[in-house]
Amino acid sequence: MAEPFNEAERKTLTPFFTNLDAPVFGLKLPQEISGALFSRYSRSTKSLRRTFLDEFLGDPGLGLKELLAGQSTTNDESAALQKARAFYDRVLIGYGDDSVAQLGGAHIACEEISNVAAKIIEDARIGIAPLEKSTRYVRFDQKDEGGNYLFYREPKIMTSPHREAYIQIMNLLFETYSRQMEPIMESIRKTLPIEDVDLRHPQTGAPMRYRDAEKDERLKKWAGSAYRSTVRAHACDVLRGYLPAATLTNVGLYGVGQAFEYLVTKLYSHELTEAKSLAAAMHRELNQLIPSFVKRARFSDYLASTHAAVRSLASKVVKRKPVRSAGPVTLVDYDRQAEERIIAAILYPHSRQPLEELRKLVGKMGAPKRKQLLAVYLKRRSNRRDKPGRAFEHVYYTFDILGNLGLYRDLHRHRMLTQERQDFTTIHGYDTPQEIIEAGFKPDFARCMEKAAGLYEKIYRDLPTEAQYVVPFAYKIRWYMKMNLREAVFIGELRSMPQGHADYRRIVQEMWKKIRWLSC
Repeated sequence: MAEPFNEAERKTLTPFFTNLDAPVFGLKLPQEISGALFSRYSRSTKSLRRTFLDEFLGDPGLGLKELLAGQSTTNDESAALQKARAFYDRVLIGYGDDSVAQLGGAHIACEEISNVAAKIIEDARIGIAPLEKSTRYVRFDQKDEGGNYLFYREPKIMTSPHREAYIQIMNLLFETYSRQMEPIMESIRKTLPIEDVDLRHPQTGAPMRYRDAEKDERLKKWAGSAYRSTVRAHACDVLRGYLPAATLTNVGLYGVGQAFEYLVTKLYSHELTEAKSLAAAMHRELNQLIPSFVKRARFSDYLASTHAAVRSLASKVVKRKPVRSAGPVTLVDYDRQAEERIIAAILYPHSRQPLEELRKLVGKMGAPKRKQLLAVYLKRRSNRRDKPGRAFEHVYYTFDILGNLGLYRDLHRHRMLTQERQDFTTIHGYDTPQEIIEAGFKPDFARCMEKAAGLYEKIYRDLPTEAQYVVPFAYKIRWYMKMNLREAVFIGELRSMPQGHADYRRIVQEMWKKIRWLSC
């Protein structure tokens, strides 16, 4: 039933809601007002639109009518805005800040930050949605107005005896990347002629070959453009191994207030200068967008001192020399009763028994019946967007992975799991792309990698954390990923597609082989 509003009320409410009659509607309000409204709404018998009309617009002391109608300014000096934010602060205190702080958010762009800083930002998993400048579709051979390559000049390194060597090696890596771009693209064109490229019709999405496009001039032009983009992306994939972690990138992110508050606190408490500077910059901008949400963001002695204490102790009990891995992917642990757990979880919402009883039932069940239940649960999936059900969240796998920094950047994007990395380093060696070898650039590649490793070792002795900026993407790093089977299916299907980078495809294929081996 439509909520009864008189004509005057409807006229007042219309600018602030997507509709006034349906039970589902959207809000067209500033973030802080929306959050405050929801928080009050959760403790009221009134509808949300009635709460807004009676308690927000109806409070002349807040000046919200003038503020929301645009009759007063919306800068930080606005009396109406100050009153609105003061009201929101009271609501936060009165109704519980943690849940309410999830009800508003902001978009922030962080430009010209290093890949080291980008990874720290993207470590935030819940409540933050980042999107980073691609190393596949964007060439990194640009220079600034002063003719300098775009890499982060880390302050401690730049004021140390390593300054000149740092600049020299960074320039060498970028110069080599730039110089080899055209030759690598030419080499790719020879090994991957346009006739052999799998194309998709721009309108229908159907598979096609270049010879089909030649019949239509517009289609032929499109196919040529698609081919050039494919060659460029492939070349960027090959050459990204030269790029150091200091490479400047751009990251756009949307986050809710609660997540931003913790992210800024974490950045303030980080040992890297860049992270602290980024915290102050983000905090300044968030104070203009959602100030009430980030008021408590500040340096945390708990985070900083705990990190320092554990690092100090670890240096005494763990040898720096790396332990050799049997391969790039090691399955560390897994659920040995995976099948029973999954099938019991499949049955659970359709039964009345406790989960423990269902697991006992499945334990006594014969193999044919188990197979039938799994088939019914899964056989109707037609593509990877048909997600397996939550039953697959009952079993977990932990993988220890050794792979190059480039592929790590791609797998790091997955947030519905637990992962932790070790510092970027050169001690595990590096990967040389086959295309580099075929183009005759292996000696150049090896020389650049060795020079970067030599500089890394020198800086590490004085500035171990800052030494990470020197590490090229080709070098291997170690990290773990702990995920349930539902996320493993998602990653396995998405990151094994032919369009993906060969490096991460090999990693996820190996992960999936180890999962399959357990069921054999």
